[in-house]
Amino acid sequence: MEVERCDECGGKIVIGLGCECPPGSSASASATPRSVSTFVRTEWRTHPEETILISPKQVAHRPGWCDHMTEDDVQPPRWGWIPNPPPGLWERLSSASPATATAGNPRRRAVRRCTTCEANLAQG
Repeated sequence: MEVERCDECGGKIVIGLGCECPPGSSASASATPRSVSTFVRTEWRTHPEETILISPKQVAHRPGWCDHMTEDDVQPPRWGWIPNPPPGLWERLSSASPATATAGNPRRRAVRRCTTCEANLAQG
């Protein structure tokens, strides 16, 4: 039997409990989604803001720009990342133009951007 995983954090989804996203996050089962206008970016210790993080579900994130994962969640081998992405890589990222991790788990490829990160970056 295949385990269902969250599109945002890559964690297991437990029936009735949701995923492993932090409580109150936009992807957790009991969450009330936070309005983009009230979002406050969280500064991360381990990854600079320009880093592109790549989840096990092939979703690209930016550190601190979404609240459905924490810094402690982003660990190899489950996650990969691109510490110094070339200019414009985030904007070009798609299934037609995937991004491959250069650190963490280099087998990770992102084929889409996290919509929460994207919306908050646009407001930011």
